Amino acid sequence: MRELASTCYSDGAHAGQVRALQVAVERASQSAQVVLVCNDRTPDAALPLLDLLARRLGARLHSSWWNGNADVTNRILGEAFHRHSGPEVIREQIGGAQVFFPPAAFGQNNLDLFDRIVARIHAGVPPGSHVVELYAGCGAIGLGLARSCASLVFNEINPASLAGLALGSNELPEEQRSRIHVVPGPAQRASSEIVPESVVIADPPRKGLDPEVLSVLRERAPRRLLYLSCELGSLLRDVEQLSAGGLLLEEAVGYDAFPYTEHIETLAMFRRV
Repeated sequence: MRELASTCYSDGAHAGQVRALQVAVERASQSAQVVLVCNDRTPDAALPLLDLLARRLGARLHSSWWNGNADVTNRILGEAFHRHSGPEVIREQIGGAQVFFPPAAFGQNNLDLFDRIVARIHAGVPPGSHVVELYAGCGAIGLGLARSCASLVFNEINPASLAGLALGSNELPEEQRSRIHVVPGPAQRASSEIVPESVVIADPPRKGLDPEVLSVLRERAPRRLLYLSCELGSLLRDVEQLSAGGLLLEEAVGYDAFPYTEHIETLAMFRRV
């Protein structure tokens, strides 16, 4: 940026070129997917910077992307993406399945720790279960369950995450793919899939479970609920609601997924009483 006199974005003035840099490392190749978030509607002005970045990083660069976010907002990523170089997705193996992450899809920041969380969740799902995963992202938790469950319903609202989920599903053997059903859109759209014998997995955003989802879980308490939370306050609020609906919190395990911050990832495990 110094060499090319590229400017940094100023919130107050809503001016400047580069707003943010998103970097995700693919573990197998140890190469980086780099997204340059710019205060612009087209990638033209950022191409010299992306060209120089690609030359400097060489084989360490998995792929480079421009993202346009020209709105006055606190959102990091805008809607517009342009792939400058490299593959379209990062590929990871999680829970025994291939998982694919486009740059606009949600992914955990500490995948080595996340492997342990996924293994703990899988251990809580009895073979032959009817599994419903809400807020499923690219399927990093649930895809590995396709080999052992009777049926697997995924719910996700983000189009990029749904695209990654489709890629991961297509990597599975046909027998396992046939057990999968995807319900796109808000989590409440998949609520009808929850029945008393379901095992429900939920990894919601920091706001916690949507009110409509909480209502269904209270009315039709599943046999098990495995709830991964990144915000302790919303988890405590939801635990109170779930407990009133006949779900007993058996165990909660904290994971330090966000070092040097006050945030933790908490896996809360419930069973129907």
